Amino acid sequence: MNTRAQGAAGRNDAGSRSDCYVEVAITRRSGITIDLTSKVEALYGDSIRLLVNDVLHTIGIAHARVSMLDQGAVPFVIAARVEAAAARALGGSCRPYPTPVLTKPNTTDRHRLRRTRLYLPGNEPRFFLNAGLHAPDGLILDLEDSVAPAEKDAARILVRNALRAVDFNGAERMVRINAGAMGLDDLREVIPQGVHVILIPKCESAADVASVAHAISSICAETDRNDPVYLLPIIESARGVVNAFGIASASDTICGLAIGLEDYCADIGVQRTREGKESAYARAAIVNAACAAGVQPLDSVFSDVTDMPALLVHARESKALGFKGMGCIHPRQIGVIHDAFAPTQQEIEKAQRIVRAFESAKEARSGVTVLDGRMIDMPVVLQALRTLTLAVSLGLVSAIRNSAGSSRRVSNEDRKDDAHAE
Repeated sequence: MNTRAQGAAGRNDAGSRSDCYVEVAITRRSGITIDLTSKVEALYGDSIRLLVNDVLHTIGIAHARVSMLDQGAVPFVIAARVEAAAARALGGSCRPYPTPVLTKPNTTDRHRLRRTRLYLPGNEPRFFLNAGLHAPDGLILDLEDSVAPAEKDAARILVRNALRAVDFNGAERMVRINAGAMGLDDLREVIPQGVHVILIPKCESAADVASVAHAISSICAETDRNDPVYLLPIIESARGVVNAFGIASASDTICGLAIGLEDYCADIGVQRTREGKESAYARAAIVNAACAAGVQPLDSVFSDVTDMPALLVHARESKALGFKGMGCIHPRQIGVIHDAFAPTQQEIEKAQRIVRAFESAKEARSGVTVLDGRMIDMPVVLQALRTLTLAVSLGLVSAIRNSAGSSRRVSNEDRKDDAHAE
């Protein structure tokens, strides 16, 4: 049984639970033989062998010797590791294996809440299965910084399969792609699989956005995808900060503008501190550019996953600066950030008073709203309505009601009034 080529994928170290290690040696004859070592051999050994056979035959391999060490991997992970090992044996590519679609993606919206986005390393399946139970607003399957260069190809296949097979419990499905040509390869894998948001790392110009948007449009046309794919550029350099407004307004599919402070601080040659004085200008610039472009400003991650009181202080400061959310690198950060970005009782009560005063002025046919001796302009009223709308969506108040008792929301007409007021 002569070996023509061989490849391997996956992990076989002590921390590789929910994963497997697969070696595929393509042979000249004798069909497919499988040497399986699995902790669940008695229950699932036959099913695993059937799956390995199906993957290899589907991607066009009829003769191979497979050695597999399974440490509790679920089917979509096994399929991804076998495909990656086979692709490496074949020199880098093969026909993709269509992992069964087990979950239907939830819908999303350009203006939905994005208080938290939790990063999941794209080559670590053990983090995928229960991530949605932590209830972040978005989950990022990361193909960039958290994946070693030699594992980018395997991570891409794993993330593609996860998007087809994992129920993320209503969280927005995000993928951070790599920069440049590698990112285009990432897009070809994930766009057809119901991803909601593509994060564009190290974005420095509108042209960076345009190239990704064009690639997505082409892939959607080829695959008959009709629902929108939103873009979230990440500013991580001084040049990116200078070009922030152009980036934020480069496409009508952009939903937000984020800042990555670790790389930004490295770019300007300083250490990142908790006080954040070194990045104050950049963070303010991102908020201003995003708001000017009509998209959400989103803050960086807080890197100390053990200090929750410090995270709470930082998140409240982030909200005060105008950010609408933050990145997370551990599930325990999610609840703290959600609490920090929720309207306080004092903010809710003030917003209710402003809206009541505005409605009373309208009933009296007065063109001026006055509260506590101060004139209230339309932009202030609109901000109060946004605060109450958020409070309602979070269950902090039951409804927004005007003096006639009807529900109240921020409408397009309100926004037009806002523009005239300015």
